[in-house]
Amino acid sequence: MEANLKFDNKWLLQPIAGDTGQAYMGTSDNEKMFIKRNSPPFLAILSREGIAPKLMWTKRLGNGDVLTAQEWLDGDLLTSENLGNHLGVVQILQHLHGSENLADMLEKVGGKKMQPLDFLSSYITDLPFGLKDNKYLESILEYLEHYIPEPVPLSACHGDPIHNNWLQAADGHLYLVDWDSSMLADPASDLGTILGRYVDHDDWTTWLHQYGIPNNKENMDRIYWYCGMNFLLRIKHYYLQGNFKQVNKEIALLKKIFIY
Repeated sequence: MEANLKFDNKWLLQPIAGDTGQAYMGTSDNEKMFIKRNSPPFLAILSREGIAPKLMWTKRLGNGDVLTAQEWLDGDLLTSENLGNHLGVVQILQHLHGSENLADMLEKVGGKKMQPLDFLSSYITDLPFGLKDNKYLESILEYLEHYIPEPVPLSACHGDPIHNNWLQAADGHLYLVDWDSSMLADPASDLGTILGRYVDHDDWTTWLHQYGIPNNKENMDRIYWYCGMNFLLRIKHYYLQGNFKQVNKEIALLKKIFIY
């Protein structure tokens, strides 16, 4: 699709800055929608559950792509400063991870299943030499390989619950958006991202109490493992993009959790 084109002789699609070329603001007369190309089929049930903004319609294009339209919501994205103490984040993740219905639906639409070894493989496969040669990152990888957590029953997970994927609408309702990374995995994979990036380590126990799981050694070890794993995957992602400034930021955050 090109910038500012007409769809269905009705909708003007304007690419949303900062996205990967898949999302648009769609306008038609006085209507405005958030339109995205090839969203996961899981989006429909997330919309019905109130976790994602309301799904208005889907349309298949001649080239096989599918457009989804969601209500356009005015509001603000959460920030790295306010995500960690936002009770709505805890409640949405509780709902998502604890719902057998959501897990069943994600499996029915072909959601990928990720076990600990799959995460490790995603990082190790085609790892650039510049990351292989980093002694600090090598020590983190050795730790993760040595302390692989035992598999647990898989839950529906977002896969990338960073602060700019949380939308606080003008009416106060909080939504989790951008489900392209959704998967069936250990809920600790989402929790490791939240706790590792946005919650002081001294406050992990309080946060987990609100979420509803005990801070026993097994749970803490799993979250700690996924925290490190998520950082490594993000570091690799930015490295492959050539965004070395962000690589260094991620390593600095990782060093607050893993001290070697």
